Amino acid sequence: MDLTSLAVFAGILMVAAGTPGPNIGALVARVISRGHKGVFPFMFGLWIGDAVWLSLAVWGLSTLAQHFQTVFLVLKYGGLVYLVYLAWRMWFAPVGDLTNEAIIPRRNEAGGLFLSALAITLGNPKIMVFYVAILPTVIDLTGVSILGWGELLLVMFMVLAVVYYAWVLLAVQARRFLRTPRLVKIANRTCAGMMAGVAVAIAAR
Repeated sequence: MDLTSLAVFAGILMVAAGTPGPNIGALVARVISRGHKGVFPFMFGLWIGDAVWLSLAVWGLSTLAQHFQTVFLVLKYGGLVYLVYLAWRMWFAPVGDLTNEAIIPRRNEAGGLFLSALAITLGNPKIMVFYVAILPTVIDLTGVSILGWGELLLVMFMVLAVVYYAWVLLAVQARRFLRTPRLVKIANRTCAGMMAGVAVAIAAR
């Protein structure tokens, strides 16, 4: 694929991915509540979800996805249940020093974070519309080769890494202002509300 097409794809993806939405809201809530360490499984789940939609768009499989709605629904609601569980944990989290970054998720928690992030992306109509409806009007996907598909995936991962890590850094900076138990409690419950709100918003669509 030519550099112009890849540059156009990178530009519109950066704008679309950087716009606040369920993905960004859940990511920021996770970082403010638990710190940036261990957040990679969550971001990786978001990236894989985007890769799924991009692949469906490139190979013209969007109609095929409709025949596997049950699988998508199971992933979607399974992940949303875990989001609600995370919101519950955030709400009732003990008030401590939120500036301590040593909170690293256990292996089972990392897997749950990955699946919940994947569910958010697969169930987000904004992302689906971008890849299946908007992207084909900007880039001709009809003749994309396997190499071109790989190039698009590489650009996608690079752009999403830049965008999401930028949001993580902003959330880390915001987290450093939380110095008192009262502010920590407010932050925990605000993040719990954000996480629950993301789950409700995705489930309602």
